[in-house]
Amino acid sequence: MHEWGNENLSKKVILIDDAGWGDLILGVVVGALNLDLPDARYMERRIPISSFQPPNFENKKYLDDAVKIADKIVEVMQPDAETNFKVCSGYVLSSISRYLRERGFKVEEVEVTGELQEKVERGYIRWCKEMGAPAERLEDKRRFWTFFEWVAESPRLREKLVKTGWESWKKKWREKAFLRGSIAY
Repeated sequence: MHEWGNENLSKKVILIDDAGWGDLILGVVVGALNLDLPDARYMERRIPISSFQPPNFENKKYLDDAVKIADKIVEVMQPDAETNFKVCSGYVLSSISRYLRERGFKVEEVEVTGELQEKVERGYIRWCKEMGAPAERLEDKRRFWTFFEWVAESPRLREKLVKTGWESWKKKWREKAFLRGSIAY
């Protein structure tokens, strides 16, 4: 596995990355960047929060949702037999890599850096803002405590935005959020 940023490319390449997998709230943003100049294109889609909540989380619905996004990427970006897909090696995108390989595409799992990583991250932050998360709290890349504190301010209202399928939410953080919400607010 190697890092993949903004190198000069001789073949048609489509990069795929995600943002939000490790964050407490919302789902995941998946972005694809077609580096075929002059026709470079970017698209992004969202795996909904419901895919990270029971019973969908236990059934790994997010992987099925990722495949639907891969299908849309193929439809929109029209890759040919020479196209190389460079897919972030994160778990949520593993089903995309498998799907593309099964359809005969060349796929390499990489660590995505640079322009695509920034675009996908901005897409996730935009989604957080749309759902009411305060913009001033979203700058830090390590956002667990930021999101936890925000959810704990109003847990009855905001729990619907949490990845409640996580074992750690069920066994530890949910109780702490509701306790903190009842005491402090």
